[in-house]
Amino acid sequence: MNAERVFQLEQENTRLRRALEELSVLNEIATAISSTLTLDQIVDLIVQKCIKHLKVEQGAVMLLTESKDDHAFQTMIRRTDTTADILPYRLDSQLTGWMLRNQKPLLINNFLEDDRFKAVADGNFPIRSLLSVPLTAKGQMIGLLTVFNKKSEEGYTSNDQRLLSIIATQSAQVIENARLLEEEQALIQMQKEMQMAHDIQIKLLPKESPRLPGYDIAGVSIPAQVVGGDYFDFIPINENRFAFAVGDVSGKGLPAALLMAN
Repeated sequence: MNAERVFQLEQENTRLRRALEELSVLNEIATAISSTLTLDQIVDLIVQKCIKHLKVEQGAVMLLTESKDDHAFQTMIRRTDTTADILPYRLDSQLTGWMLRNQKPLLINNFLEDDRFKAVADGNFPIRSLLSVPLTAKGQMIGLLTVFNKKSEEGYTSNDQRLLSIIATQSAQVIENARLLEEEQALIQMQKEMQMAHDIQIKLLPKESPRLPGYDIAGVSIPAQVVGGDYFDFIPINENRFAFAVGDVSGKGLPAALLMAN
């Protein structure tokens, strides 16, 4: 067998080993992630797997949400993990800004010499290398999956980028589903609490109207929202005097209801 054939076989074996490793990490993530995990647990699991298989110092998942004020994306959730006793690396605004403009993988093996981030990098900057890929669900970028400081001297490779991109593709919808589920659960909880507040407010109102000869007396409060700032009461002063109390706090909803309760 000539040398060229041996080289081809070695290359093929390397490619197959790499493919098996990629399938292994994807299978680990798919097996570990279940519908019972919370958003934080899913994010932490993904970060840990990336750190282990890509052999890096740290990793982060940054989920992005649209700001109501300026319609710019901001970091919503960040999780980091590390195998060394070092502080978490932060590059949130610069990294998300570049990724949102370009929406493609970012691979840097010498951070100090990269013109795109010279404004934040100096001799003491802890990030030597970086690989970041977008998390995309249903055609929408929902965040970033980023790993920092490759432990090997060769730095990140195109195979690392491909693997991280596959992990991001497989994980993005799972993360988005978990986030939507948590938002739905929070909304349901808030609705329950608002209903409880409504019930308490109703109990603050008179349970029945007084009966006075020659008068028909009735009272009802129907808030514009679940709770409101309206209040009334019937107050007997003495045998010959009776007071009607009516209050209306400016505004609607929970703030008005809290002020009226006080």
